[in-house]
Amino acid sequence: MSQKNFALSKTNLIICGIAVLLIIAGFLLMTGPATTTEGGFEPDIFSPRRIRVAPIVALSGFVLMIVGILYPSKEKRDRDNKQS
Repeated sequence: MSQKNFALSKTNLIICGIAVLLIIAGFLLMTGPATTTEGGFEPDIFSPRRIRVAPIVALSGFVLMIVGILYPSKEKRDRDNKQS
């Protein structure tokens, strides 16, 4: 298949792939032991990793996904410059 059949270029797909990995990493950082009725209160649910770091990592992945989708491809930029 030729590259012209795809909506996103190779660069866009690489950026989106990195964004997916960041999102997954953010959600994995949020995991940990939960508070249960048998085990009692688990203070680790308020750790800085789960409260601050993980949401920032996941949010940066979502923002990077938007950037990856909207990032103009090199071919399109070259084509637009030639038309001007």
